[in-house]
Amino acid sequence: MNEEKLREFLLKIRERSMDVETGVRELKQLPFADLGFAKIDFHRELRCGFPEVVFCQGKTTEQVVVILRKLAGQTDGNILATRAGREIYDALAAEIADCEYHELARLMVIRRGRQEQKGGILVLSAGTADIPVAEEAALTAEAMGNRVERIYDAGVAGLHRLLNHREQLRAARVLVVVAGMEGALPSVVAGLVDKPVIAVPTSVGYGASFRGLAALLAMLNSCAGGVSVVNIDNGFGAGFQAGLINKLGDVPL
Repeated sequence: MNEEKLREFLLKIRERSMDVETGVRELKQLPFADLGFAKIDFHRELRCGFPEVVFCQGKTTEQVVVILRKLAGQTDGNILATRAGREIYDALAAEIADCEYHELARLMVIRRGRQEQKGGILVLSAGTADIPVAEEAALTAEAMGNRVERIYDAGVAGLHRLLNHREQLRAARVLVVVAGMEGALPSVVAGLVDKPVIAVPTSVGYGASFRGLAALLAMLNSCAGGVSVVNIDNGFGAGFQAGLINKLGDVPL
């Protein structure tokens, strides 16, 4: 239930087209649906501004399909499924309209209603190998109603590639910077802008990168101010955080 639906619900009670007892019964059912293997939170859109996001890894295709069917029947907002295989999309696309699968990001989006594009988020990747995580971040932010631009393969091995985009860097409201190897790019970007930088370490790199741990520690130890860090390969977390920060610019204080 989103804010608009809640208003409609309360108006029905005020106008007496719904009696109080019926209203109480419906409200008791709203917090979540218990499927046995999952408890689906229908109030999350109202509380947090975006519906519950389904993490598919570790779940069966049948479990994910049942969860997404339930969510699609209860929310008007876009729905995200992360770490999704194509088999989940194939099982769901025939019965739910406006369902998209983004193979590189392993992300599925069910698009609902009006698609807003607010503010400005810039997603950067240090290398081409970092793009899958960067795309997870960019697509997540877009599904939340944010305008997103991308700059890919602009790492510290050739800084002129990054500096060629100075105007885009300065114009962004919040930046997501994705890097593996030594994870240096977020510090460089944060030293060039006066906006929040969300650093995303990736598991890209040779042995001593320890599957992203070296990049994670480098980002946590950044000497540049304004850098926050999410977990290794967590493009979704970075995109979601960037979306929340970006939308603050449209909310009166």
